Amino acid sequence: MNYVLQTNNLVKEFNGIKAVDHVSIEISKGEIYGFIGENGAGKTTFMRMVCGLAAPTEGSITLFESNNTLSQRYRVGCTIENPALYPTMTAMENIETQRLLLGIKDKSVSGKLLGLVNLSDTGKKKAKDFSLGMKQRLMIALSLLGAPEFLVLDEPANGLDPMGIKEMRDLFQHLNKELGITILISSHILGELEKIATNYGIISKGKMVDEIQTEELNKHCGKNLLINVSNTIRAKEIIRQMFSDVQFEQSPENSVRIKGYVSETGHINKQLVNAGITVNSLVVESENLENYFFRLMGGRKDD
Repeated sequence: MNYVLQTNNLVKEFNGIKAVDHVSIEISKGEIYGFIGENGAGKTTFMRMVCGLAAPTEGSITLFESNNTLSQRYRVGCTIENPALYPTMTAMENIETQRLLLGIKDKSVSGKLLGLVNLSDTGKKKAKDFSLGMKQRLMIALSLLGAPEFLVLDEPANGLDPMGIKEMRDLFQHLNKELGITILISSHILGELEKIATNYGIISKGKMVDEIQTEELNKHCGKNLLINVSNTIRAKEIIRQMFSDVQFEQSPENSVRIKGYVSETGHINKQLVNAGITVNSLVVESENLENYFFRLMGGRKDD
Protein backbone atom coordinates (compact mmCIF):
# COMPACT_ATOMS: atom_id res chain seq x y z
CA MET A 1 0.00 0.00 0.00
CA ASN A 2 1.40 3.41 -1.00
CA TYR A 3 0.43 5.85 1.73
CA VAL A 4 0.36 9.55 0.97
CA LEU A 5 -0.54 10.59 4.53
CA GLN A 6 -0.37 8.82 7.87
CA THR A 7 -0.97 10.45 11.22
CA ASN A 8 -0.37 8.73 14.54
CA ASN A 9 -2.26 10.01 17.61
CA LEU A 10 -2.07 13.60 16.40
CA VAL A 11 -2.90 16.17 19.09
CA LYS A 12 -3.18 19.95 19.03
CA GLU A 13 -3.91 21.83 22.24
CA PHE A 14 -4.90 25.46 22.68
CA ASN A 15 -4.83 26.68 26.30
CA GLY A 16 -5.11 23.12 27.57
CA ILE A 17 -8.06 22.25 25.31
CA LYS A 18 -7.54 19.57 22.67
CA ALA A 19 -8.77 20.90 19.31
CA VAL A 20 -7.44 17.68 17.75
CA ASP A 21 -7.44 14.70 20.10
CA HIS A 22 -5.27 11.70 19.16
CA VAL A 23 -6.36 11.48 15.53
CA SER A 24 -4.85 8.66 13.47
CA ILE A 25 -5.67 8.31 9.79
CA GLU A 26 -4.18 6.75 6.67
CA ILE A 27 -4.77 8.03 3.13
CA SER A 28 -3.56 5.90 0.24
CA LYS A 29 -2.41 7.11 -3.15
CA GLY A 30 -5.31 7.80 -5.51
CA GLU A 31 -8.00 8.31 -2.85
CA ILE A 32 -10.34 11.24 -2.39
CA TYR A 33 -10.67 11.34 1.39
CA GLY A 34 -13.73 13.25 2.61
CA PHE A 35 -13.15 14.85 6.02
CA ILE A 36 -16.45 15.53 7.79
CA GLY A 37 -17.37 17.20 11.05
CA GLU A 38 -19.46 19.94 12.61
CA ASN A 39 -18.09 23.47 12.98
CA GLY A 40 -15.26 23.46 15.52
CA ALA A 41 -14.73 19.70 15.21
CA GLY A 42 -11.02 20.15 14.46
CA LYS A 43 -10.92 19.67 10.68
CA THR A 44 -9.08 22.88 9.81
CA THR A 45 -6.62 22.53 12.69
CA PHE A 46 -5.82 18.98 11.56
CA MET A 47 -5.28 20.14 7.98
CA ARG A 48 -3.06 22.99 9.09
CA MET A 49 -0.80 20.53 10.89
CA VAL A 50 -0.64 18.25 7.84
CA CYS A 51 0.40 21.21 5.68
CA GLY A 52 3.01 22.46 8.16
CA LEU A 53 1.05 25.58 9.09
CA ALA A 54 0.75 24.51 12.73
CA ALA A 55 2.95 22.32 14.93
CA PRO A 56 1.41 19.27 16.64
CA THR A 57 1.36 19.19 20.44
CA GLU A 58 1.77 15.42 20.32
CA GLY A 59 1.83 12.64 17.76
CA SER A 60 3.46 12.30 14.38
CA ILE A 61 2.82 12.94 10.68
CA THR A 62 4.21 10.83 7.85
CA LEU A 63 4.07 12.08 4.26
CA PHE A 64 4.67 9.67 1.40
CA GLU A 65 5.88 7.14 3.99
CA SER A 66 8.65 9.49 5.15
CA ASN A 67 9.04 10.95 8.63
CA ASN A 68 10.96 13.87 7.14
CA THR A 69 7.84 15.90 6.38
CA LEU A 70 9.83 19.03 5.52
CA SER A 71 11.46 17.26 2.59
CA GLN A 72 8.11 15.94 1.34
CA ARG A 73 5.90 19.01 1.58
CA TYR A 74 6.92 20.21 -1.88
CA ARG A 75 4.71 17.33 -3.07
CA VAL A 76 1.69 18.81 -1.24
CA GLY A 77 -0.59 21.63 -2.38
CA CYS A 78 -3.19 23.18 -0.09
CA THR A 79 -5.93 25.74 0.31
CA ILE A 80 -6.76 26.36 3.95
CA GLU A 81 -9.56 28.67 5.14
CA ASN A 82 -10.25 31.86 3.16
CA PRO A 83 -8.64 32.49 -0.26
CA ALA A 84 -5.40 34.49 0.25
CA LEU A 85 -4.83 36.47 -2.95
CA TYR A 86 -3.27 39.76 -4.00
CA PRO A 87 -6.51 41.74 -4.44
CA THR A 88 -5.16 44.34 -6.88
CA MET A 89 -3.58 41.75 -9.18
CA THR A 90 -5.18 39.82 -12.02
CA ALA A 91 -5.44 36.04 -12.01
CA MET A 92 -2.38 35.78 -14.23
CA GLU A 93 -0.40 38.23 -12.06
CA ASN A 94 -1.31 36.29 -8.93
CA ILE A 95 -0.18 32.98 -10.34
CA GLU A 96 2.94 34.43 -12.00
CA THR A 97 4.01 36.01 -8.71
CA GLN A 98 3.65 32.69 -6.93
CA ARG A 99 5.44 30.86 -9.76
CA LEU A 100 8.44 33.15 -9.43
CA LEU A 101 8.48 32.83 -5.63
CA LEU A 102 8.56 29.05 -6.00
CA GLY A 103 11.36 29.22 -8.54
CA ILE A 104 9.39 27.47 -11.26
CA LYS A 105 11.06 28.31 -14.58
CA ASP A 106 8.40 27.06 -16.97
CA LYS A 107 6.40 30.20 -17.85
CA SER A 108 3.73 28.22 -19.69
CA VAL A 109 2.52 26.56 -16.49
CA SER A 110 0.59 29.66 -15.37
CA GLY A 111 -1.60 29.74 -18.46
CA LYS A 112 -2.15 25.99 -18.34
CA LEU A 113 -3.32 26.13 -14.71
CA LEU A 114 -5.66 29.07 -15.35
CA GLY A 115 -7.15 27.08 -18.22
CA LEU A 116 -7.53 24.04 -15.99
CA VAL A 117 -9.63 26.02 -13.47
CA ASN A 118 -11.53 27.90 -16.21
CA LEU A 119 -10.04 31.35 -15.53
CA SER A 120 -8.27 31.94 -18.85
CA ASP A 121 -10.66 34.69 -19.93
CA THR A 122 -10.50 36.92 -16.84
CA GLY A 123 -8.09 39.34 -18.55
CA LYS A 124 -7.36 42.51 -16.58
CA LYS A 125 -10.03 41.90 -13.97
CA LYS A 126 -8.59 42.27 -10.47
CA ALA A 127 -8.91 39.49 -7.91
CA LYS A 128 -10.81 41.85 -5.57
CA ASP A 129 -13.60 41.93 -8.16
CA PHE A 130 -13.79 38.15 -8.55
CA SER A 131 -16.79 36.17 -7.36
CA LEU A 132 -16.17 33.80 -4.48
CA GLY A 133 -16.17 30.87 -6.89
CA MET A 134 -13.52 32.54 -9.07
CA LYS A 135 -11.37 33.22 -6.01
CA GLN A 136 -11.69 29.60 -4.92
CA ARG A 137 -10.70 28.35 -8.37
CA LEU A 138 -7.71 30.70 -8.47
CA MET A 139 -6.58 29.41 -5.07
CA ILE A 140 -6.76 25.85 -6.38
CA ALA A 141 -4.69 26.89 -9.42
CA LEU A 142 -2.11 28.35 -7.03
CA SER A 143 -2.11 25.15 -4.98
CA LEU A 144 -1.33 23.19 -8.16
CA LEU A 145 1.87 25.09 -8.88
CA GLY A 146 4.77 22.68 -8.60
CA ALA A 147 2.61 19.73 -9.74
CA PRO A 148 1.73 18.38 -6.26
CA GLU A 149 0.78 14.75 -5.81
CA PHE A 150 -1.42 15.46 -2.77
CA LEU A 151 -4.00 18.25 -2.37
CA VAL A 152 -5.41 19.37 0.98
CA LEU A 153 -8.58 21.41 0.46
CA ASP A 154 -10.48 23.03 3.32
CA GLU A 155 -14.09 23.80 2.35
CA PRO A 156 -13.25 24.70 -1.27
CA ALA A 157 -16.93 24.87 -2.28
CA ASN A 158 -18.00 27.01 0.68
CA GLY A 159 -20.44 29.74 -0.35
CA LEU A 160 -20.65 28.66 -3.99
CA ASP A 161 -23.85 28.50 -6.02
CA PRO A 162 -24.99 25.16 -7.51
CA MET A 163 -23.16 25.78 -10.80
CA GLY A 164 -19.95 26.69 -8.97
CA ILE A 165 -20.23 23.57 -6.83
CA LYS A 166 -20.63 21.37 -9.92
CA GLU A 167 -17.58 23.02 -11.54
CA MET A 168 -15.56 22.27 -8.42
CA ARG A 169 -16.74 18.66 -8.38
CA ASP A 170 -15.80 18.18 -12.04
CA LEU A 171 -12.39 19.75 -11.40
CA PHE A 172 -11.63 17.47 -8.44
CA GLN A 173 -12.64 14.38 -10.39
CA HIS A 174 -10.38 15.46 -13.25
CA LEU A 175 -7.45 16.10 -10.90
CA ASN A 176 -7.93 12.73 -9.26
CA LYS A 177 -8.76 10.48 -12.20
CA GLU A 178 -6.83 12.14 -15.03
CA LEU A 179 -3.82 13.57 -13.17
CA GLY A 180 -3.61 10.98 -10.38
CA ILE A 181 -3.68 13.52 -7.55
CA THR A 182 -4.70 12.25 -4.10
CA ILE A 183 -7.09 14.64 -2.32
CA LEU A 184 -8.00 15.31 1.31
CA ILE A 185 -11.09 17.51 1.26
CA SER A 186 -13.36 18.86 3.98
CA SER A 187 -16.87 20.02 3.14
CA HIS A 188 -20.22 20.72 4.73
CA ILE A 189 -21.94 19.90 1.45
CA LEU A 190 -22.22 16.20 2.15
CA GLY A 191 -24.37 15.42 -0.87
CA GLU A 192 -21.63 16.70 -3.17
CA LEU A 193 -18.86 15.01 -1.21
CA GLU A 194 -20.72 11.73 -1.55
CA LYS A 195 -20.44 12.01 -5.35
CA ILE A 196 -16.63 12.08 -5.40
CA ALA A 197 -15.15 10.66 -2.19
CA THR A 198 -13.70 7.15 -1.99
CA ASN A 199 -13.20 7.23 1.80
CA TYR A 200 -14.52 9.27 4.72
CA GLY A 201 -13.25 10.30 8.12
CA ILE A 202 -15.79 11.69 10.58
CA ILE A 203 -14.48 13.89 13.39
CA SER A 204 -16.35 15.37 16.36
CA LYS A 205 -14.97 17.47 19.19
CA GLY A 206 -11.44 16.73 18.03
CA LYS A 207 -11.83 12.94 18.01
CA MET A 208 -12.26 10.54 15.11
CA VAL A 209 -15.72 9.04 15.36
CA ASP A 210 -15.59 6.79 12.33
CA GLU A 211 -13.60 5.99 9.20
CA ILE A 212 -15.45 4.33 6.37
CA GLN A 213 -14.98 3.49 2.70
CA THR A 214 -17.66 4.27 0.13
CA GLU A 215 -18.44 0.58 -0.30
CA GLU A 216 -18.94 0.16 3.46
CA LEU A 217 -21.02 3.34 3.56
CA ASN A 218 -23.34 1.95 0.91
CA LYS A 219 -23.87 -1.13 3.09
CA HIS A 220 -24.59 1.01 6.16
CA CYS A 221 -26.81 3.37 4.19
CA GLY A 222 -29.42 0.84 3.20
CA LYS A 223 -33.13 1.41 3.00
CA ASN A 224 -35.35 1.88 6.02
CA LEU A 225 -39.07 1.59 6.48
CA LEU A 226 -40.77 4.44 8.38
CA ILE A 227 -44.25 3.57 9.58
CA ASN A 228 -46.53 6.13 11.25
CA VAL A 229 -48.98 4.26 13.48
CA SER A 230 -51.54 4.78 16.21
CA ASN A 231 -49.70 2.56 18.73
CA THR A 232 -45.89 2.32 18.41
CA ILE A 233 -45.39 -0.11 21.31
CA ARG A 234 -47.92 -2.61 19.95
CA ALA A 235 -46.63 -2.11 16.39
CA LYS A 236 -43.08 -3.02 17.48
CA GLU A 237 -44.38 -6.15 19.19
CA ILE A 238 -46.16 -7.27 16.01
CA ILE A 239 -43.15 -6.55 13.79
CA ARG A 240 -40.80 -8.35 16.20
CA GLN A 241 -43.07 -11.41 16.07
CA MET A 242 -42.87 -11.30 12.26
CA PHE A 243 -39.08 -10.85 12.05
CA SER A 244 -37.05 -12.00 15.04
CA ASP A 245 -33.86 -10.25 13.87
CA VAL A 246 -35.49 -6.90 13.07
CA GLN A 247 -33.54 -3.73 13.98
CA PHE A 248 -35.44 -0.65 15.09
CA GLU A 249 -33.83 2.72 14.32
CA GLN A 250 -34.38 6.09 15.98
CA SER A 251 -37.72 7.47 14.76
CA PRO A 252 -40.04 10.47 15.12
CA GLU A 253 -42.95 10.51 17.54
CA ASN A 254 -45.80 8.11 16.67
CA SER A 255 -43.58 6.30 14.17
CA VAL A 256 -41.56 3.10 13.95
CA ARG A 257 -38.44 2.92 11.75
CA ILE A 258 -37.02 -0.46 10.85
CA LYS A 259 -33.86 -1.26 8.96
CA GLY A 260 -34.54 -3.07 5.69
CA TYR A 261 -37.59 -5.25 4.98
CA VAL A 262 -38.78 -2.83 2.30
CA SER A 263 -40.00 -5.78 0.22
CA GLU A 264 -42.34 -6.73 3.08
CA THR A 265 -44.28 -3.46 3.20
CA GLY A 266 -47.60 -4.98 2.14
CA HIS A 267 -47.27 -7.88 4.57
CA ILE A 268 -46.32 -5.59 7.46
CA ASN A 269 -49.20 -3.22 6.71
CA LYS A 270 -51.68 -6.12 6.62
CA GLN A 271 -50.49 -7.60 9.94
CA LEU A 272 -50.62 -4.24 11.71
CA VAL A 273 -54.13 -3.49 10.44
CA ASN A 274 -55.30 -7.01 11.41
CA ALA A 275 -54.00 -6.29 14.93
CA GLY A 276 -56.22 -3.21 15.13
CA ILE A 277 -53.40 -0.69 14.60
CA THR A 278 -54.09 2.30 12.36
CA VAL A 279 -51.33 2.75 9.78
CA ASN A 280 -51.30 6.42 8.75
CA SER A 281 -48.33 6.17 6.40
CA LEU A 282 -45.62 3.76 5.34
CA VAL A 283 -42.55 5.28 3.63
CA VAL A 284 -39.41 3.69 2.18
CA GLU A 285 -36.36 5.80 3.09
CA SER A 286 -33.00 5.64 1.33
CA GLU A 287 -30.26 6.74 3.70
CA ASN A 288 -27.29 8.76 2.41
CA LEU A 289 -24.03 10.19 3.76
CA GLU A 290 -25.81 13.11 5.39
CA ASN A 291 -28.28 10.85 7.18
CA TYR A 292 -25.45 8.57 8.28
CA PHE A 293 -23.45 11.52 9.59
CA PHE A 294 -26.33 12.97 11.59
CA ARG A 295 -27.25 9.57 12.96
CA LEU A 296 -23.62 9.09 14.04
CA MET A 297 -23.72 12.52 15.70
CA GLY A 298 -26.79 11.48 17.67
CA GLY A 299 -29.25 13.29 15.47
CA ARG A 300 -27.63 16.74 15.91
CA LYS A 301 -27.71 19.19 12.99
CA ASP A 302 -25.11 21.84 13.73
CA ASP A 303 -25.07 24.85 11.39
